[in-house]
Amino acid sequence: MKKPELLVTPVTINDILPLSEAGADAFVVGEQQFGLRLAGEFNREDVKKAIELAHSKGKKVYVAMNGIFHNEKMEKLGDYLQFAASANADAIIFGDPAVLMTARESAPEMKLHWSTETLGTNWFSCNYWGKKGAKRSVLAREINMDAIVEIKENTEVEIEVQVHGMSCMFQSKRSLLGNYFEYQGKVMEIENRKMQKNMFLHDKERSNKYPVFEDANGTHIMSPNDICIIDELQEMLEANVDSFKIDGILKSSEYIIAVTKLYRKAIDLFFEDPDLYDEQKDELLAAIEEIQPANRPLDTGFYFKETVY
Repeated sequence: MKKPELLVTPVTINDILPLSEAGADAFVVGEQQFGLRLAGEFNREDVKKAIELAHSKGKKVYVAMNGIFHNEKMEKLGDYLQFAASANADAIIFGDPAVLMTARESAPEMKLHWSTETLGTNWFSCNYWGKKGAKRSVLAREINMDAIVEIKENTEVEIEVQVHGMSCMFQSKRSLLGNYFEYQGKVMEIENRKMQKNMFLHDKERSNKYPVFEDANGTHIMSPNDICIIDELQEMLEANVDSFKIDGILKSSEYIIAVTKLYRKAIDLFFEDPDLYDEQKDELLAAIEEIQPANRPLDTGFYFKETVY
């Protein structure tokens, strides 16, 4: 068995070193014109600095280009790929084949991670994109543990799964909230990843609150609960899943650092002695529950049941 990479999405450039000390092995950064649902906005200078800081600690940085691209973005892809390569990014995260095809010309040596949110559901698809040049497949959040293990057993590429954080339930390219308030004759400026942290859709029947935010990619409605499987990692550790992702979207830096420390401890305990992990995993879960926001219950997502939101 090998230790999985612990992949984290930082909020700001100032998170890179603290998260490295907390046990993160790699980071996802980028800017919203190319990346989808990032925990923080990183312009080119921020990306360069993040890579420098991470590499100084022996960590990796993956640049997100997993957005939904329309024709007007095509001419920008090559330049951004060349920038990422010159900044020494360790990989590009992509979903659109346009990124892969452009990378062949603009950054042929760049490693590519295939990520299409809900489409990574079987090992045939993972291997298909592997044959096209992807080194890693990011699995959908809507598949169960058995499917993840089966995919890992049959893939020819690395496998990444999300183990903590919220997931997206709905996306529209339209600025739905902004349009609604404009229709009402009200002026509403939605500042990306700042004030909108307090915007929710309320489902009184189920007592759920769905976080909503808007950015350059449109409107996003997120899950009412946070995935947390810190006490259920053993099967994927034994299966040699390559990367565990902690998604920090709409979370504070302090929260992400604390969660990273706990998952780092969980992984290290297992590799020291699986019995130690088994003995302490309930305590690790309790530690996360202590810092969990009151309006964000923890659950195991689709890992063990067909979750319905």
